[in-house]
Amino acid sequence: MNDSVQPDLATPPRFERIVHPEAIVDRGALNAALSALSGEGQDGVALRRAATAVLRDAMAQGRAEIERRLRANPSHGLETAAAYAYLTDAILVALIGFIVERVHPNHNPTAAERMTLIAVGGYGRGEMAPHSDVDIGVLTPWKQTPWSEQVIESTLYALWDLGLKVGHSSRSLDEMVRQAKGDVTVRTALVEGRYVWGDTALYAEAAQRFKTEVQEGTARTFIAEKLAERDARHKKLGDTRYVVEPNVKEGKGGLRDLHALFWIGKYAYNVRRAADLVPAGLLSAPELRKFNRAEDFLWAVRCHLHLITGRAEERLTFDVQTEIATRMRYSDRVGKSRVERFMQYYFLQAKRVGDLTGMFLSHLDETYAARGSRFGFPRLRRRPRRLHGFVLDRGRLALPKDDFFAEDPVRLIEIFALADLHGLEIHPLAMRAASRDARLAAQVRSHPRANQLFLDVLTSPRDPELVLRWMNECGVFGRFIPDFGRIVAQMQFDMYHHYTVDEHTIRMIGLLSQVERGICREEHPLATALFGGIVQRRALFVAVLCHDIAKGRGGDHSILGAEVAERLCPRLGLTPAETETVAWLVRYHLLMSATAFKRDLSDFKTILDFTSIVQSPQRLRMLLVLTVVDIRAVGPGTWNGWKRQLLTTLFETAEEVLRLGHKQRGRDERIAEKQETLRRTLGWDKDTLAAYVRHLPPAYWIAEPDDVIAANARMVDQSGDTRLTIDTSVDEDRGATLVTVHAADHPGLFYRIAGAIHAAGGNIIDARIHTTRTGMALDNFLVQNPLGGPFDEAGQLQRLKTAIADALANRMKLNDRLAAKPLSRPRAEAFPIEPNVLIDNAASNRFTVIEVNARDRPALLHHLAQALFQSKVTLHSAHVATYGERAVDTFYVTDLTGDRITGQLRLKSLERRMLDAAAGKEFAGFV
Repeated sequence: MNDSVQPDLATPPRFERIVHPEAIVDRGALNAALSALSGEGQDGVALRRAATAVLRDAMAQGRAEIERRLRANPSHGLETAAAYAYLTDAILVALIGFIVERVHPNHNPTAAERMTLIAVGGYGRGEMAPHSDVDIGVLTPWKQTPWSEQVIESTLYALWDLGLKVGHSSRSLDEMVRQAKGDVTVRTALVEGRYVWGDTALYAEAAQRFKTEVQEGTARTFIAEKLAERDARHKKLGDTRYVVEPNVKEGKGGLRDLHALFWIGKYAYNVRRAADLVPAGLLSAPELRKFNRAEDFLWAVRCHLHLITGRAEERLTFDVQTEIATRMRYSDRVGKSRVERFMQYYFLQAKRVGDLTGMFLSHLDETYAARGSRFGFPRLRRRPRRLHGFVLDRGRLALPKDDFFAEDPVRLIEIFALADLHGLEIHPLAMRAASRDARLAAQVRSHPRANQLFLDVLTSPRDPELVLRWMNECGVFGRFIPDFGRIVAQMQFDMYHHYTVDEHTIRMIGLLSQVERGICREEHPLATALFGGIVQRRALFVAVLCHDIAKGRGGDHSILGAEVAERLCPRLGLTPAETETVAWLVRYHLLMSATAFKRDLSDFKTILDFTSIVQSPQRLRMLLVLTVVDIRAVGPGTWNGWKRQLLTTLFETAEEVLRLGHKQRGRDERIAEKQETLRRTLGWDKDTLAAYVRHLPPAYWIAEPDDVIAANARMVDQSGDTRLTIDTSVDEDRGATLVTVHAADHPGLFYRIAGAIHAAGGNIIDARIHTTRTGMALDNFLVQNPLGGPFDEAGQLQRLKTAIADALANRMKLNDRLAAKPLSRPRAEAFPIEPNVLIDNAASNRFTVIEVNARDRPALLHHLAQALFQSKVTLHSAHVATYGERAVDTFYVTDLTGDRITGQLRLKSLERRMLDAAAGKEFAGFV
């Protein structure tokens, strides 16, 4: 606390922002209304309830006025937050004054009956969101007296009756000191303690005791505890400020980080308002402006968020982002929607909060950390020498003078190259200077040495992700590579991507480096094994940098990104051959995943079409590695064993074609090899194998992997003449459960099975359908639970089997069961997705390929399969891919005679039915 108590008794600094506070609440009129309440014949409870009614009306009117002001000035976050705290003050003071005077009057209180009411936490700072808790504390000289207990109890009851969420404590001064010493949370709350009502001398004594008995001499400990608390909070919420559904209050770069700076400043330097951080030397004047701008914006977002959701919601989810963007008057631009522009500004503010945190910690480091370890910075190897004119300050790269970058802007790139090469961290004050002088990087974009240094960092065999992130944080990255600067803080408004475009790209570079260094060998054995054979290593790293660099430009980012790469690569010093490879990789960086996840890899036309674009084994290797790290860098849970298997299958099959030329290895040879593998696995003799093989078409042997073939054979062999057998087995490698149904084939079998699997809580990620020569269906499904893992509990598996059996026996109304299931992803409704159906007769020599793009929703596959049944087509395989809120389901079909569908009227009818199913229209008459 400050040496003088008086400032804490004065009007809180935040309240100075409020224009015409009397329009929010007229304190005089409120007190007059309470005084006018008749007390004759009423007990204390009745009086309190009468007062609560008056206060409720005043509070409702005040809240309405504050919301009106926010809608009129939607970016005035700090004024809004202060207004809510001011209104709460008025309600509290009027309430407790009424209780002391009318409900529990005490005209001659003793010294022990003195009390003071303080606001703590954010409320103490003078900031509240619409649904923030009211955090208060009551201080008494010694143990509470019966009278003070009555006053406190009545006050709390009234606040609860008003619908407020109250965080409260009642302490004697000794208890306050003891608990503050032992609990950093209590100490933090009291740091922002503010007088609201009561005995001013008691408050002064409390302030003095807190300062002398708790605060003095403990600043270093308090700072360390707050930074550890901050780090734990960041780790819990993902440790990045670039998650696309950020937590406005607790997330990295959110309000809590700004609050932490103020807490530390107040505790260590006795500042009373943010402006006091400048004379204290903790922030410069330009940094204070950034502090205020970020705080104002974040508070505005938080207040809008509370008002829209009607609760204390702190997570900026997709379903509210569009509404807040509209309220804050963002508009669409070419290539970028209003919500994407709003969120990009949000992330830029979060980045500024991170910059301010770094600057703030650098000052604390100089002041407090000389006697021990530094605050907030990683411990890397230290070199006790000078490097290329830079100096080393306690093992960190520092500047010999303030204008060192201005003298030679190439040093803006060189400092990061030296940090990478020597494993050094960069001094915070050097980072501050780099941020200040980042604009100078534009002067050396064509400088050969600067470009070589940047390429050295990008392709570093050490840890390029760390240094590139530093470069991005201070703004040098985007200034030096302006195309990258356009995607800094740019969100991707979908439920698939977890990070902003720049964060996704930097993470992807880090993953590529980890694959090269063998760190991901267990999870990505194929990519790790292939990396050593990649000749154009530099091209691969540059391709990762450029793969999403053209997002947000209003066109196909792959094509536009290839054009960027053709301009950028020569500047970075890449050869024409490397430039061609980079441009090709960027142009086709989605080709491998689209082919693996949306197409039937057992159809050889799929492989030939893929290899006709790839054309070389070297490109194939690079594309596989690029695809793997791209999927991994999307976010947690996007990579799984099923995707690994599909990509591996595509790679191995395509590599065989590229090595041997466009000549398919004998189909009969491949089938014979699989059949012999099956015979050895099960220990069958040749006659048993021959009898089994006679029942299955050649396509079955091509489509299924060896382990599934063996599992199918065991089930069929054991089922004998049974007309329905259902088998489940957990497949940890694929991250799913294999569900096999062996049943008498009949029209509509697939859609009934698909509906039953969903009714049991499963999501189908792949399906392969086969009909034996004996009229039996042998269908294999890969199924995951709603969390993206395999069904592995006995109860789940039994429900799955029972649901399939009931559906096939027509013992349940599937549509009724499915309609009763709750929507699993209501946030998907925030994304406008127009259903689209593409019918392609050129993608396969044997089948008509139907690709459906639609919003992912419960039982989508069931309804699409139902539409195929209604259209009287035969389904041969289904391939399911989900990208956040978007589902892409692909079906390989023929007409009932086994031929591709070619008639225009038939194709138009089929397209219309599939569009209706994708849009969620019901099919009457089908169950």
